[in-house]
This record gives sequence, structure tokens and C-alpha cells, in this order.
Amino acid sequence: MTSSFIQSQNIDIVNTKKDIGLDYWRIVNDDVMGGVSKSTVALNSSNNILFKGNISMENNGGFASCRHSFSDPKLEKTKAFKLKLKGDGKIYQFRIGTSESYANYCYDFETIKDKWIEIEISTEKLIPKIRGRYVPSAQSFDPKYVREIGLLIAEKQEGKFALLLEYIKAVK
Repeated sequence: MTSSFIQSQNIDIVNTKKDIGLDYWRIVNDDVMGGVSKSTVALNSSNNILFKGNISMENNGGFASCRHSFSDPKLEKTKAFKLKLKGDGKIYQFRIGTSESYANYCYDFETIKDKWIEIEISTEKLIPKIRGRYVPSAQSFDPKYVREIGLLIAEKQEGKFALLLEYIKAVK
């Protein structure tokens, strides 16, 4: 009798310990719609990505995001995404933009203050959203079209925030 098993394969999209995915990060805050929230994204002294800032509800604001763009990620057959983060106890959103949909595919997660956590997000749990609203008519998520990943803080979480990121991996 022969037995076989399928071994999952992890693809580093961002890995600060291997210097992968450190370039091409940008900030998109509520100032694109008149808000006044501020944020930055940079490497800290431990070589982790630090996304930090201040959320303001002024002028109908209330969100900050950082996004990482890339081309030809070879993510077809991805079943999940794995992230290692250290947060401040606030709720954040992992977001994926594709070249085939106007929606972003999103998953909300809560951090534990000052503690590293690893979360695994099945692609089946990604919800298509535009400007924070569910879009039932959006195409199903297809990982082969991923063009951008990002992190967002919103949901009226006014005040200072800080999130450290060590890695984002695609799990096949």
C-alpha cells in the first residue's frame, strides 16, 4: 500500500527577516475624501514594518491604510494567507486588491496589545467590500489576479494606533 500526502507550500509576499516585500508600500488615508487622519509605514529598528498614526473622525474621516503593490505574484491555487503581527489591541483589516474586480477582498481581525500573533485567513473568508460596504455582486476572489495587499484601520477607532508586521505568506 502506498500513501501520499499533500504538503502545503508557503510563498513569502512580505517577510522582513528575508528582506522580501519591503518596497512599494504606500499610505492611503481618509484625506482622499476630506478627512484628517495621519499615518506612516516604515521599517523600525528591529526590521519589522511599522504602520502607525492617528485616526480622526473630523470632516467625516476615520480610516488609515497602508498598501503594498506587486506584479506577477504567482499566487494561483492559494488557499489562505498567513500574517504575523503585533498590535495595540485594536481591530484591523487585511485587504487584497485584484486586477479583475473593483472590490477589495477583506478580513477583519483583532490584535492583542503588545503581543505577536499569527493569523491564518482562508480565501473563503475574504469578503468583497467597497468603501467599507459589502458588495454581493462582486466577482468571487481569484488569487491569480492579486495585485495589492494592505492593512487598514477604521470602524471609528479614533486616536493613536500602531501595528507591526513581520510577514504575509500565501498558503497553497
